[in-house]
This record gives sequence, structure tokens and C-alpha cells, in this order.
Amino acid sequence: MKKLLDYINNHVLVKVTSLKTAAVFTRMIAGLLTSKAIAIFIGAEGMALIGNLRNFTKAFQNIAIIGFYDGFVKHIAEFKDDVVKLSKSVSTVFYVGFIATILVSIFCYFKAEFINDIIFPTYNDYAYVIRVFAIVLPFFSLNMFSFAIMNGFSKYKILIIINIIGQILGVFITLLLIYQNKIEGALISVVIAESLMFLITLVGIINRRSLVPLIKVSQISFSYLKSMRTHSVMALFSAIILPLVALAIRSYIIDEIGYKEAGFWEAMTRISHYYLMLVSSLIALYILPRLTEIDSVIEFRKEVFGFYKAVVPVFGIGLLLIYLSKSIIVSIVFSSEFESVEDLFLWQLLGDFVKVLSIVIAYQFLAKKMFWHYIITETFLVVILYLTSIFFIDLYGVEGAVIGHFVSYLMYYAVILLIFGSSLFGVDIDKIEK
Repeated sequence: MKKLLDYINNHVLVKVTSLKTAAVFTRMIAGLLTSKAIAIFIGAEGMALIGNLRNFTKAFQNIAIIGFYDGFVKHIAEFKDDVVKLSKSVSTVFYVGFIATILVSIFCYFKAEFINDIIFPTYNDYAYVIRVFAIVLPFFSLNMFSFAIMNGFSKYKILIIINIIGQILGVFITLLLIYQNKIEGALISVVIAESLMFLITLVGIINRRSLVPLIKVSQISFSYLKSMRTHSVMALFSAIILPLVALAIRSYIIDEIGYKEAGFWEAMTRISHYYLMLVSSLIALYILPRLTEIDSVIEFRKEVFGFYKAVVPVFGIGLLLIYLSKSIIVSIVFSSEFESVEDLFLWQLLGDFVKVLSIVIAYQFLAKKMFWHYIITETFLVVILYLTSIFFIDLYGVEGAVIGHFVSYLMYYAVILLIFGSSLFGVDIDKIEK
């Protein structure tokens, strides 16, 4: 535990402060302002529609970049001093990613009416929003490609500046569009916000050494693709499936209860997303790199329980304070129309607490590339999440969605503990299975 605390004090908090905190808080403030604007100018029904569109765009953006981002960052950092290998990495990701993005864009553009009927039940006039998304999607992919290169070359300061400026620009455009065009403006802002950031990124990289000469069709490497395959599939799985499951649950609420109730659930998930940003940043900065480094059961056990002792109590106290302040939070972030959201806090907070407990251990799947363990447990999670949510929605209305959230992560945590039980509680194993 002392080692974890020392690392957090000497390394992680410094990194978070210098590299992440400003961007995270900017994103949080932008999200809060956007949520307030939606609550005032559009209402709960519009919140539900926006939630469905956000889940759709998130899933298809991840499909467009085919899970390359983290693996690409790793390879850039590894090959940045080797021009030949760097050229192969950059060329492969650029051209394969370009083809994937174009295919996704074509599908979205020509199937806009079909997509509209799925994500906007009973609303049949927003297909043009899907077409706008299809047109700007390549700029999102280019932005992620540029981000990965800068990240790989450790250009952290410019990345943070771009993120902050992009968030400020995005929230300004979003608020303007919502004010002028209400729901249509909000929907347009969802599909263009991430792509607009490429304009800022372009300014940030325009005067830097260009990698364009290294991007050649002849340098495409299928062996490089093969080396990326496992990481890419693992990254894609949750990034695509979880948003689509959320979309399915929200659509079920819309069909069975109503748009307003679906908007209340979307409002609760937004609040959850805001406070989980901070914990997620800490976990990504510390837990994953540490689990990648260690190979001893004892060290694995120390890291997990050290995190539980140092961070989880603080997180738990924070959730308790959020619960006690739920009325104030709802009134500040939303409006009086959203008072019913207060009834959703308890189960959502409990579910998020268990979620953090579980993902700290589950990161071992990613750290050790335990492919089938990851796929099977994630499949279990999404199936249980959907089934329990539908079951409890039928029993308790919209509150059933957050009950399902808690129950599904409780079951997921039980499975994770079952898999890693010998590593966490046993005494005879010397090495963690890779």
C-alpha cells in the first residue's frame, strides 16, 4: 500500500496534474454545461434521443478506427527511432484505418433511413443527421491517427492543449446550436463535435516534423496487422458492444415506458460518467502499466489490495457525498423536470462502486493479453447487463435499469473473483498465468 501511495504522490498525481487533470475537468465542465442546456432548452425527451445518438456515434467511431489507437501508440513509442519499422506502422494503420473509415461512412450515409428508424423510434426525420455523421467521420479518424502519433512521441503538452481548446470550441458550438435549433442543433453537435477537433489538431501539428513521407502503400505490413489483432479485437469488443447495449436498453425504456423516463436514465448515466472520469484516469495511468510490468502473484495481489486500501475508501466516501447531495446536483446540472432522477442515484452509485472494484482486477486481462478470458467475461457482462435491465425495467420501471446495472456488475465481479481467486487469496501459485 505504501508503494502505491508513494507512486501516486510522486508519479501518478504529477502526471494527472500535468497531463490529464486540466483536460478531464474541461471535459467535465463542458459536459455539465451541455447537460444544463439540454435540460433547459430541450427537456427529458430530447435527452433520450441525444443519448441514443451518442451511443450510436461512439460505437461506429470505434469501428472506424478498428481498435488501433492504444496499440498504435505503443508501436510508435517503440519504433520512433527506427524509420523502417515506424514507416510500416504508420502506413499500415493509416491505410487500413482509411479503408475501414470509408466503408463505415458509406454504410452510414446510404443506410441513414434504416439507422434513423433504429435509434430514433417514432422519429423519422433525422436521417440527415446520420448522413452528416458519415461525412465528418473521416476527420474523426484522422484526428485519432494524429493523436496516436503525438502520444507515441510523448507530445503530451500539445495533446493536452489541443484537448482543452477542442473541448472549449466543442461546448461553444454545442451551446450555440442548442440555443438556435433546439433538438436538431443538439443532434448535429453530437455528430460533429469529435470531428471538429481535427481542425485544432491540424494547427497543432502543422509546424512539426511531418511523417507524411513515411506513409506509403508499399510499406503496409500484414505481419504488423497480425501483431495488432489481439489488442485490436479486445479494444473493439467493449468499445462497440457496451454503447450498443446502452442504446438497446434506452430504446426498450422508450418503447415500454416513454421518452421522458428514458431521458431520466440518460441523465443519471451522464452524472455517473462525469465522476468516473477521475477514477478511470487514475486506473489507466497506474493499474494497467503496473500489471503489465509485474509477473508475480504476490505483486499482483499487493497492487490490487493496495489500490483497494488507498483509493477505494476515498471513492466510496465520494459516492456517499454525491448521494447525500443528489438533490443539489440534479437542480444544478439539469432542471426541475429531472427531479425523478434522484430516485436512480442509489443503485447507480452502488453499481459504479462494484464496477471500479471489478475493473481494477479485470485490467489483468488486458495487461497479460488474456484474450479469451476477456472476451468471455465481457460477453457475460453485456448479456447479463441487458437481460437484468430488461427484467427489472418490467418490474420497477426506469429504476429497473439502474438496478440491472448494479446486479450485472455484482455478478461480473463474482466471476472476476472466481477467475483470479487463487491469485488473490491463494498461497501456492508463484506465477500469474499469462
